[in-house]
Amino acid sequence: MSPGTASRAVVIGAGLAGLTAADQLLAAGVEVVVLEARQRVGGRARGIEVAPGEWVDAGAAYLGERHTELVDLLARLGLKTAPTAMEGDSRFMFGSGGSTRHGRFPPLNAVALGDMFELLDELVREVDPHSPWLTAGADRLDQLTAADWADQHLRHEDARLFFPLFLGEMMAADPADVSMLHVAFYLRAGGGISYLNDFEGGAQDSRVDGGAHRICELLAERLPAGTLRLGEPVVAVHDAADAVTVHTERASYDADAVVVAVPPRLAQELDVVPAVPHPRATSRTGRGCAVKVQLVYPEPVWRRDGLSGWSVNAEGPLLSTVDDSPHHGSAGVLTGFVTGAAAHAYATLTHREQVEAATAQAARIFPDLPPPLAVHVTDWLGEEWSRGCYAALFGPGDWTRLGPHLTRPHGRIHWAGTETSTEFFGLMEGAVRSGRRAAADILCATQPEAGARS
Repeated sequence: MSPGTASRAVVIGAGLAGLTAADQLLAAGVEVVVLEARQRVGGRARGIEVAPGEWVDAGAAYLGERHTELVDLLARLGLKTAPTAMEGDSRFMFGSGGSTRHGRFPPLNAVALGDMFELLDELVREVDPHSPWLTAGADRLDQLTAADWADQHLRHEDARLFFPLFLGEMMAADPADVSMLHVAFYLRAGGGISYLNDFEGGAQDSRVDGGAHRICELLAERLPAGTLRLGEPVVAVHDAADAVTVHTERASYDADAVVVAVPPRLAQELDVVPAVPHPRATSRTGRGCAVKVQLVYPEPVWRRDGLSGWSVNAEGPLLSTVDDSPHHGSAGVLTGFVTGAAAHAYATLTHREQVEAATAQAARIFPDLPPPLAVHVTDWLGEEWSRGCYAALFGPGDWTRLGPHLTRPHGRIHWAGTETSTEFFGLMEGAVRSGRRAAADILCATQPEAGARS
């Protein structure tokens, strides 16, 4: 290659963003090394085998038709999708007893919830989708926590009850930890409240048949032998005159460009020389508060009673559940979501206590459930190399401080990850788009013709 072109690149992180970037760079003729701290690929996409050859998603799971880059990637990898099953009635546990209703609207004051969503919609419409820090009144909204906003605007007790459940479902957030600018931006970036919340026709329309982790496994299989280094955490990135060098505990790798495709809190901990002038995360940048619990049964027994498996519950640990059974019918899987403040409390329990609490609550929600064959608990708060899930939570002041610099390269260092995408932030689609953007930035800067073709 001619002088000034990128012939070698190091990608830090073998999640969806990092592997997408690596795949794009390899296609342009760049020699790539991918460094991953875990002993597996996938990042926040992780599969659990619940029956022979049948997998469910312990992390990232859902997609919709607007997720065009992800849909295109699935097609290129030969992966298919399966519709999210939502046939039957829903269960709700509010107050002393449970209720069964058709549809997903909770048995709460409809006017109060309607007013709450109208207020949220107003903020969503006003936020700048490409540069949220430039939104009118951004400084005020960014200093206001979602809990403070609720105190100021939600008068009815039903709206105040439902608001944290809604934020937990949408973005795995505790209202006390996240800025209202981030809430409004997250909902706007994801396609709006209705799209994010919908199954059929929405952002939760489908799942990847075989599990979302298969995307990363197949991308990793396309890498040349010796390219992927698992169990090798990066500790430093030094950008010198002739090359940028990535240091791990085992070795050092010289390159012409680096893609850092890890969550912001991990990126902030890297020893980068010269120092990055603007932080990747602050003390207010939170972990996505999610623990995912899969209860496995011989079949989806709740369907016998005309139930969909969907529930919303005022008290935890399982604040919501959904039917995640493999569509081949070989097992019944009820996935419970423990989010927000409930996730922090649940994460302090022993594994046995977690299993007992989830099993007991599932039996209360669905009274005819037999004991599960197995219970799988995935605590994303405790994942060393994720620091939470679905995505990092931008706390008060984060967007105005971090936002303008999220995608700005630092010398030869480029940034990827769903948190760097202003389109579908926090979703798999955002991760794919960020990986492609980072690769295109490298190629456009050093190989104009290749960058244009990509």
